[in-house]
Amino acid sequence: MELKRRRRKAILYKFLLYFFGVVVVFILLGFLSCIKNLNISDVEISGNSVLETEALQNVVKEQIAGKYLWLFPKTNILFYPQNKIKNELQNKFKRIKDITLSIKKNNTLEVSLTERTAAYTWCGATLPLLRGGVGEGFEQCYFMDRGGYIFDEAPFFSGEVYFKFYGSADGQGSYFLKKDFERLIYVKDILLSLNLKPVAVYVARAGDVEFFLSKGTASASTIGPKIIFKLEADFQNATENLQAALNTEPLKSKIINKYSSLQYIDLRFGNKVYDKFN
Repeated sequence: MELKRRRRKAILYKFLLYFFGVVVVFILLGFLSCIKNLNISDVEISGNSVLETEALQNVVKEQIAGKYLWLFPKTNILFYPQNKIKNELQNKFKRIKDITLSIKKNNTLEVSLTERTAAYTWCGATLPLLRGGVGEGFEQCYFMDRGGYIFDEAPFFSGEVYFKFYGSADGQGSYFLKKDFERLIYVKDILLSLNLKPVAVYVARAGDVEFFLSKGTASASTIGPKIIFKLEADFQNATENLQAALNTEPLKSKIINKYSSLQYIDLRFGNKVYDKFN
């Protein structure tokens, strides 16, 4: 029995010695991690043209403030929270597309950004025809990049500065119909190649797609007729049918004459093309 007690005491002594040794090393590493030459001294932002530098710096500094386990400063260049910095910046500034972090001379943390470029606008889930007409009056729109990502509020523009999208979306930080966005752009570009001038598209919940054409100028838009598709349709076949229809009368003359009394062209019924005039 006495031998067993001695063995237990020896094991306990070794455990305590090992434990305190680990604690001492842990504390020593904590002190070493605070050495000035191992810590970020400043935050530098580059690549931003729209976003404010000070606002970006403040977010970064918030993420590197404080310590891990009350000992290890988050400013340490070996284990500063890179992923958390990137995630927080992208969550707060939807305009940011890419972020690269690097440590420069004098332990300066350089945050290099790529901002999204506005190509289109998203102006809400519902079509404002009931509120006075597409593009007429004030409406809150949001910038979109070429991939359909909605990232920032847009100021009010008069006229046809940006092509407008209407339809269901989750607002800033989301994509507009990600699965079908490239197909919608394909139709827009085809309409332009046919000497039409699409200025807006509305995607209804029922699956109808309405492209609205302009009758005016960039400074004073007047919405013309609309061209209707089904979202699930073969857009290539539908646009070929449209092109054939536009080369026949009476559509040919109406298009040349600023659409004249044309109200719509409907391409939702297979190879048949329907139109309506006032």
